[in-house]
Amino acid sequence: MADANFLTPAEITQAAMDIGQHKVSLNPLNSFLLAILAGAFIAFAAEGSNMAAFNLLGDPHTYGLGKALAGVVFPTGLMLVLVAGAELFTGNTMILATVLGGKVRAGQMLGNWALVYLGNLVGSLLIAYMMAHSGLFSSGDNHLGGMTIKIASYKTHLPFMSAFFLGVMANWLVCLAVWMSWGARDITGKLLSAFFPIWLFITSGFEHSVANMYYIPAGILAKADPALVAASGVKPDKLAGLNWGTFFTVNLLPVTLGNIVGGALLVAGVYWTVYRVRQPQP
Repeated sequence: MADANFLTPAEITQAAMDIGQHKVSLNPLNSFLLAILAGAFIAFAAEGSNMAAFNLLGDPHTYGLGKALAGVVFPTGLMLVLVAGAELFTGNTMILATVLGGKVRAGQMLGNWALVYLGNLVGSLLIAYMMAHSGLFSSGDNHLGGMTIKIASYKTHLPFMSAFFLGVMANWLVCLAVWMSWGARDITGKLLSAFFPIWLFITSGFEHSVANMYYIPAGILAKADPALVAASGVKPDKLAGLNWGTFFTVNLLPVTLGNIVGGALLVAGVYWTVYRVRQPQP
């Protein structure tokens, strides 16, 4: 469908393999800088969605509406990644298609994942730090900061398997958004491809490792302010469980593993199997 303004699923699979090859061939410094940008873009989306919905999220009667509103704002982060250009770990899990196609080695893929993951963390922490020192957490009579702490506390108390499966479902949708954007030939198509799956992911309450690189550090930094802690309503024992150790071990570890399964296996792996193995191209 060379004249169409979109690619077929089989053509997207071929494009994904070429994109993966390009990603691993980037200069490491460029990859790292672009990864910092992606972490910042997703963090902007996270803080903006919190600002939009914090008062609704605090009421069980409006909680679902708050999640839906947060979901309307959050896709901006992926739109920035796709159109402005950045390297996002969760999207890069789909480099597996390039490995399966024999164009890059598994070690190259893992090296890219590690570098981009670290860059995403740096970018996310940068925005969390600036937000904590901007005074914005006092918005809404301290309730934005309170909700920031409450969200972070929830995430650092998830059971391992719950966090894992929430991570699988999150990146299944995120990578479908990226996958469809690769099939769009114009900016409008890319933006629409990003918007709806991400809206669904945020509304559903799934777990995304890069987004959590903002959500949890922001909560850790916010809990240093007693006024924000009071507004959060989080009990002292739960508050104690919100720390840098639980950030990495309780949340990031299982969520990252789930994200890899959701993106690498359920998107890239399945589509490569269907369109490159069972239906080989002439």
